[in-house]
Amino acid sequence: MLVLDCSMKLQMLEKMLRWSFPESLKVYGAVMNINRGNPFRKEVVVDAWPDFKAVITRPQRENEMDDLDHYTNAHAVFYKELQAYQELLENTNAINWGQIFQIQGLQDGICETSRTVALSKQVDMKTSSFQMVIHSDPDLLPDVRLKMDPKLTLTCLDISHVSLLNKTWSRGGNPRSQKYLANLICCFPSVCVLDDNGYPLSWSLTDQFATMIHSYTLPEHRRKGYSRLVATTLAKKLHSCGFPAQGNVLETNIPSVTLLKNMNAQFLPCSFFRVIHTPFHFLAKSHL
Repeated sequence: MLVLDCSMKLQMLEKMLRWSFPESLKVYGAVMNINRGNPFRKEVVVDAWPDFKAVITRPQRENEMDDLDHYTNAHAVFYKELQAYQELLENTNAINWGQIFQIQGLQDGICETSRTVALSKQVDMKTSSFQMVIHSDPDLLPDVRLKMDPKLTLTCLDISHVSLLNKTWSRGGNPRSQKYLANLICCFPSVCVLDDNGYPLSWSLTDQFATMIHSYTLPEHRRKGYSRLVATTLAKKLHSCGFPAQGNVLETNIPSVTLLKNMNAQFLPCSFFRVIHTPFHFLAKSHL
């Protein structure tokens, strides 16, 4: 196992990951953020260099971590050989199995490997999957023009909005998720529609893997075109910064799927998987 801490090697890795789209997209987004200031303090682990067969992005080990915070304890993975990835998890300290953490990626073997390794580590796992989408060229998306009330503003999210975001996020509603969302607002691109009192009506933000997440419009303000305006604006903003305009959506979320299809988003053949790992001794904790 090697930790890539050389800026030249990390730049090389970013270019190499492009050869393995779309499966490498999650790791690619994380590595891009590392190479552009590393606001979430991540690092890269590979099984070998430069002929790696598995790569993991993880939180930097020297930083103090909350062992119960799976939002921040997030890893992106990509492998060329499943066996190499499994050995990286089993036989090294690439992953801190003593904390609650999540693994994200776009390959079926990620879930398979977690099932194999987790039991031997006395760790529970929960898996969720989504459709992965990408706007291949957001600059070609037509500008969205709305007959908006002139009192409304299209702008970025502000830290003062974090409580509302936390209440409306399907994965939120707790202090750790609120802290995580606050860090995303401070570190990464976002777009929202504000009313004349500065209250968000519709928004979308970007996570630590350069993925558009938590796109949401308050129920009373839906069917006004705000979601399309926000999604188009954020996709173009990410593209202008050199990031892929990627996102994920549940198949059952018909309104969002319809919106993305109307925007000519490309639905990728690979699914996005999120696997949350919880050591057995944490399962009985009442605060979880």
